[in-house]
Amino acid sequence: MSKRLFDVMTAGCGLIVLAPPLLAIALWIRLDSPGPALFRQRRVGRHGRLFEIYKFRTMVIHPDHGRQLTVGHDPRITRAGRVLRRTKLDELPQLLNVLAGTMSLVGPRPEVPRYVDHYPPAVRETILSVTPGITDLAAILYKNESDILVGAPDPEHEYIETILPVKLEYYQRYVRDRSFWLDLRILVRTLGAILR
Repeated sequence: MSKRLFDVMTAGCGLIVLAPPLLAIALWIRLDSPGPALFRQRRVGRHGRLFEIYKFRTMVIHPDHGRQLTVGHDPRITRAGRVLRRTKLDELPQLLNVLAGTMSLVGPRPEVPRYVDHYPPAVRETILSVTPGITDLAAILYKNESDILVGAPDPEHEYIETILPVKLEYYQRYVRDRSFWLDLRILVRTLGAILR
């Protein structure tokens, strides 16, 4: 089975099965704070093409747009948002990205342009040669990334200098070793990490 066919079938079935809880989450977000249920953000996709990633909105409607990272108990995060972020349910709308072909179920996580600018050229070319994913091994490793960064004097500098290089190593390893069976193993590990 091709990766794209697997992505479309799985994402389509997931959206159908999860439709009731997805609608319930959307309603909860709307009742919890003013604003839309979905959040869109520009990310860098395959071959450097920009696309809009979908997430459930977890922050107040007018956050400080200069900050790309959320760290610890960020006051911009809503009550519903804290639960959604902790359980990773805020990522579920990315199944729409998978159907649209801008994302895959498994692949290097797409970054915002300002962080992609820090990729070394050869690394950038390698990572952006594949479709970005909802999950990968780096996403599992840094599931609690905001908690890791909370003690840093400059979280963004810490992210760029310490965490991002490790992620790039994992992304390159995925591109080199990718296969259908590796994707299945990563999906199983992701579910295990979420349910722990």
